[in-house]
Amino acid sequence: MRLKNKVALITGAARGIGRSIAINFAQQGCDLILLDVGQDIAGVSYSLGSENQLEHTAMLCRDLEVGVLSGLADVRDVEQIELIVTEGLARFGKIDVLVNNAGIATPSGKIVHDIEESDWQLMLDVDLNGVWRMTKSVGRIMSQQRSGSIINIASTAGLVGYRYFSAYVAAKHGVIGLTKASALDYAPLKIRVNAICPGSVRDDDVLEGKMLVEIAKAIKVNEQNHESLFVESHPLNELVECSDIANAAIWLASDDAVRVTGSVTTIDAGFTVK
Repeated sequence: MRLKNKVALITGAARGIGRSIAINFAQQGCDLILLDVGQDIAGVSYSLGSENQLEHTAMLCRDLEVGVLSGLADVRDVEQIELIVTEGLARFGKIDVLVNNAGIATPSGKIVHDIEESDWQLMLDVDLNGVWRMTKSVGRIMSQQRSGSIINIASTAGLVGYRYFSAYVAAKHGVIGLTKASALDYAPLKIRVNAICPGSVRDDDVLEGKMLVEIAKAIKVNEQNHESLFVESHPLNELVECSDIANAAIWLASDDAVRVTGSVTTIDAGFTVK
């Protein structure tokens, strides 16, 4: 087991990529601290991870006979973050891995000058500032341990531009910048910081394809054949699966990647090759 005797904190763990990472980490023997917001956020056009979904993720991981602590926390709220981190440290005594997966991807469908201030601030506060807040909280613990692996789930939107998605693109570019800068900051403390950039990810059963539909609406694509159009934009002619991202995260969290830091792993079925 590649993650035996490690403890990982995963944000956005209720479903999708976060759930897949949690289950795959558990299969590798990793104890887990799982958190999600547990409620919808005003300004986000789709439902976010619920408390019931988070508990289901926790149950699936417990069935794999690893230690699991789950709790609700909004990455915009420092007090909520500190509470779950403190509880996790008390339970497990350490945190070896932080996976910053929580994020929103509400498409604006608007040109830059038409975006509302509140929508811009919300996107950056969750997708960029949330990563910084989690890194700040867990980074202190890892600094005392003089070891750790931080994995930031960014996006191909952190590598290229997307029309009508300027707030999301800005936030994800920021995540990659933060990854590289913090990798330098933490290198003397033997803490590795890396990013994963997924392309279009096939939605899990919980989302029922709603996210791709929302994006299709924003960019004025026919909703009836939206998935085939997304697939055709990828040279491998398929969408990314959540498990693809989880497999990369396992490697980055493991001792197999002990000399990997500041890297950006792109998992996009060839989208950014074009």
